[in-house]
Amino acid sequence: MAPDGDAIPDGRVEAPDGQVEVPHGRVEAPDDPVEFMAWATARGWGDGLPLIPPTPERVAQFTAAAGRPAGSVLLEVPPANAWCTVEKLAVNACMAGAAPEAMPLMMAALEAMAERPFDLFALNTTTSSVVPCLFVNGPARDRLDLPYQAGCFGGAAGAGPAIGRAIRLVMRNVGGQVAGETSKCVLGQPARVVGLVMGEWEERSPWPPLAERRGVGGNAVTVYGTIGTMDIADIAADDGRSLAWVIGQSLAYVGTNAYISHWGAEVMVVVPPPWADMLAAAFPSIEDVQEALWRNAGHQEDRFPETHREWLAERDRISPDGTAYIVEQPSDVIVMCAGGLGNLHAGGLHNFGPTRAITRPF
Repeated sequence: MAPDGDAIPDGRVEAPDGQVEVPHGRVEAPDDPVEFMAWATARGWGDGLPLIPPTPERVAQFTAAAGRPAGSVLLEVPPANAWCTVEKLAVNACMAGAAPEAMPLMMAALEAMAERPFDLFALNTTTSSVVPCLFVNGPARDRLDLPYQAGCFGGAAGAGPAIGRAIRLVMRNVGGQVAGETSKCVLGQPARVVGLVMGEWEERSPWPPLAERRGVGGNAVTVYGTIGTMDIADIAADDGRSLAWVIGQSLAYVGTNAYISHWGAEVMVVVPPPWADMLAAAFPSIEDVQEALWRNAGHQEDRFPETHREWLAERDRISPDGTAYIVEQPSDVIVMCAGGLGNLHAGGLHNFGPTRAITRPF
């Protein structure tokens, strides 16, 4: 860090309290929403959806809610390696339609994305469809109107899509992520526009909250890089052990990114309350649930073609009993309770290997 007030690269200045700040910049833009949409899209600022003009008055509401100076740097966003300040987040959050009250959550999420082993550079430039998703615990779930019951992956009205979109706009507009150019993503996914932001239904979970299990109590966000969501459906299982088999086998599809890389990937399972109750009745603790899911999330090596068996063997992916597990150990299976009471479905979210989940308070 530079001494108080000394200039450091890219025009940044360090404040006396050690907080790095960036001088503000301004551009003139139309205030009319239709004109602003065309103007911003022509400059590559948009994602194809309508944008709210970030007037100084609107942006000021966001920076006030942040509780930190507008020029405070949150993180350096690759691949452009540009500094994202509180104000830059505020501008993008305003355009996305998020509420100012969500600023602490979004700031914590972005700062978590800057930490290792959450590899933001790999996430922003890979051929994979990976996107950072936000999973929230604590009273803020209701205060911010985040979905965690029916339709929580998408479809439930609430603040989740706008918050996720704000994070995505930061990655585009600050980080310079451009599909087919700086990002080599082959197919993408809808969450590359609106993200995935949801809570855990803590009150209906038989286990401690996800963030608490990860060492953070109260209001907390877990940032997880996923290549997409998959539905796991079953109408036959009538006990937790058979259900764990269905979920585990479904997770271990051989085309997932975890099977084409070295150890290091995680996998997340979101189970609705009825299925969570079935699993809890069969397994005494959440660790036992993770163990059961992990043991079922693998395939015998002879199921793979010879080329793939060689690939797995070279990466030490085949266990002594001849099983190739999707992840290295039970703790790499992240389990959370959310969703409607309609039963019959769970959600799988497969991880992009170089990134691992990070949990932070806010």
